[in-house]
Amino acid sequence: MFSSLVALVTRRPRLVLVLTVVVLLGGGVLASTAFGKLETGGFDDPASESTRAADVMDARFHGRPNVLLLVTARQGDVDDAAVAAAGRSVAADLAARPGARDVVSYWTGGGPALRSRDGRSALVVASVRDDDEASDIVDRYESGQRWPDTVTVRPGGEATVGEDIGQQVSSDLAVAESIAIPLTLALLVMAFAGVVAALLPLGIGLLGIVGGFAALSVIGGLTDVSIFAVNLATAMGLGLGIDYSLLMVSRFREELAAGRDRAEAVAVTVHAAGRTILFSGATVIVALAVMLLFPPFFLKSMAYAGIAVTLVAVVAAIVSLPALLMVLGERVNSWRVGGLIGLVRRRRTSRSGRVGVTGADGGDAAAVREAGESPFWRRVAATVMRRPVLTGLPVIAVLLVLGAPFLHVDFGTPDDRVLQPGSAASRVVGDALREDFSAGLGGAMEVVVQAGGTGSVDRSALAAYAATLSRLPDVARVDGALGTYAQGRRAAPPGPTSSRFAVAGADTLQVVPSVDYASGRAQDLVRAARAVPSPAGTSALIGGAPAVLVDGKNTIADRLPLALGLIALVTFVLMFLFTGSVLLPVKAIVLNGLAMSAVFGASVWIFSDGHLAGLLDFTPGPLDTSMPVLLFCIAFGLSMDYEVFLLSRIKEAHDAGASNAEAVATGLARVGRIVTAAAALLAVTFIAFATSSVRFMQMFGVGTALAIVLDATLIRGVLVPAFMRVAGNANWWAPGPLRILHDRFGLHEYNAPAPPARPGSPPVPAAGHASAAPGLAPAQQPAGQGGLVPGGDAGEGPAARPTPSTS
Repeated sequence: MFSSLVALVTRRPRLVLVLTVVVLLGGGVLASTAFGKLETGGFDDPASESTRAADVMDARFHGRPNVLLLVTARQGDVDDAAVAAAGRSVAADLAARPGARDVVSYWTGGGPALRSRDGRSALVVASVRDDDEASDIVDRYESGQRWPDTVTVRPGGEATVGEDIGQQVSSDLAVAESIAIPLTLALLVMAFAGVVAALLPLGIGLLGIVGGFAALSVIGGLTDVSIFAVNLATAMGLGLGIDYSLLMVSRFREELAAGRDRAEAVAVTVHAAGRTILFSGATVIVALAVMLLFPPFFLKSMAYAGIAVTLVAVVAAIVSLPALLMVLGERVNSWRVGGLIGLVRRRRTSRSGRVGVTGADGGDAAAVREAGESPFWRRVAATVMRRPVLTGLPVIAVLLVLGAPFLHVDFGTPDDRVLQPGSAASRVVGDALREDFSAGLGGAMEVVVQAGGTGSVDRSALAAYAATLSRLPDVARVDGALGTYAQGRRAAPPGPTSSRFAVAGADTLQVVPSVDYASGRAQDLVRAARAVPSPAGTSALIGGAPAVLVDGKNTIADRLPLALGLIALVTFVLMFLFTGSVLLPVKAIVLNGLAMSAVFGASVWIFSDGHLAGLLDFTPGPLDTSMPVLLFCIAFGLSMDYEVFLLSRIKEAHDAGASNAEAVATGLARVGRIVTAAAALLAVTFIAFATSSVRFMQMFGVGTALAIVLDATLIRGVLVPAFMRVAGNANWWAPGPLRILHDRFGLHEYNAPAPPARPGSPPVPAAGHASAAPGLAPAQQPAGQGGLVPGGDAGEGPAARPTPSTS
């Protein structure tokens, strides 16, 4: 496959670039239509009892009350004649809107529950089933519609929350991009010490974003896709595109510096770094695909977006980018910028007296070899391995302490409180409901009672059922067609609007809790209500906000063991095929799990306990039930990039004859700054979402960035060398049958012919073979196969020139 690809990009590079532009333009057209096909919500299980209850409400009744209008008196209270007239006018206006059903207000028989405690505000409530009609209604009342000077009107409710979150996500995305792209470009210029080389990864990253958006547009026309997928498409498209391009551009520049012409340099780059990218992309896709096991389309959407952008990034990096490098050739080093990196290099060179590496226009093989390692990361590895237990245990302790807050985690479903205080009308209305109205008004349970066949619900049995529900702990009241029940008896007869609770063969009961719907007591109430037998000859479905939360938690918990097992199994297989070791894949899974526990704990500490609420401007609250799954799948997949980068260089040195300890030190020294640069660039694209006005998107950005940083520093820099030092030669053990399996099906590196030697310079080893490992005599140095890592991936020997220092 790679030989054919090399032939294409070296012989027809301009044709490849033209096709890339055509695909980009077509993708851009599709991408521009993506937002109109995406939806809010998607956090519930379509097969759950709460969703089935909602479906019955939509089909047999007029749906759930999902639009609220908060009408507030400018002077006096809602019972004043002028205010009451204005309130009835608002209710009439809402009833006249297309799609509005079951409009009820305090002034038209809704009862005292729709009046605030201080008497200054009251509610108008409606059910709107169609999303577009609901959006039009929300826009009408958010647009500053003029009402009599006696009142102000603000929209709220479930439909308004979804509309506000969708609009906020769109605006937040623009802010995040305006931060991430310039900062990423600056970091790339520092890493490459050149503008042209820095622009290439950024261009591939933007191509990944366009491709991801185009894929979401196509998928959105076929099935439900969440609006939040655009955030993941942006972050991963930019991050992975840059990550993979970093490997390709770095390797290409090294091959030019080693004396190859552009065609040979492109060939070695595609064969070597391209293999790494393909393997890395496979590990990321596997981790993301696990989210398809979960029913909520929020998680499925994240899988669609992540898999799509990963595929686009891989194809762009191993097809389009090599063609562009073929056209550019040595000009990839144009517009060089000294800056901070150049200053550090000049100081190192002046102190050591060695010749610096200047790229394709100069520098001998000795200089190239000398520049191949980071002294900082070699010192880190040496320090850790001198005292592996003493250095590793404190890091493990730190990660466990970071993870401790997850032991008291609470889960919830997104409501208006995920928005910043005062940032949207739905948040203002939601705060008013919680502070000024009776408890549970915004989080009632909906109980749907259906008679079997063509029969009707027995009224006396329904009354007894309602009375039983009203006696349950933490129930404020039960509203239905037969009136209002509290404490086991009827507290009020049917009112003017009570008929909306009954249709032929079915009834609904609205169970209003006296506690917050997301609390543990409200969830216990759902379980208790479901344990109450329905009236004889009927079936009952219990839905509403508290039931959605209970069902959501059950859905995640039921499928989590399978998801974790699949990720562990596939990761083990892929890492075994890569390393030929049984222990190293287990080590990778355990250390990644340890890092993720720290991320989860830190997320609880920040976003639930609220320790950074002032800095990030959010309201502390429970974690969304889907967010740990999303974080785990994304961070686990991305962290495998760095695992592959590091283990490949360690294996390269070990295969070349280095001892276990020397191989670990050499591997970390040669890949440490590449991992540092890649992690910094990837973390920037995610941390930009900390500027979001939606709490769970802030958590997504901060949590993923923290996972990347922890993995690139404490895990790869300390725990991996400590573990491998303690394990010794057991790192490379595998049973005989598995060793045979690896020899036949395992990943094997590309061995390129040696580049031409420069006059007066020692020959540079062929790509795919290691030169002498430091600290070993030449006689002890058998030729070994290279690894698959950035800046010298598949098969880069120590003679190759590294990417510019980032450490």
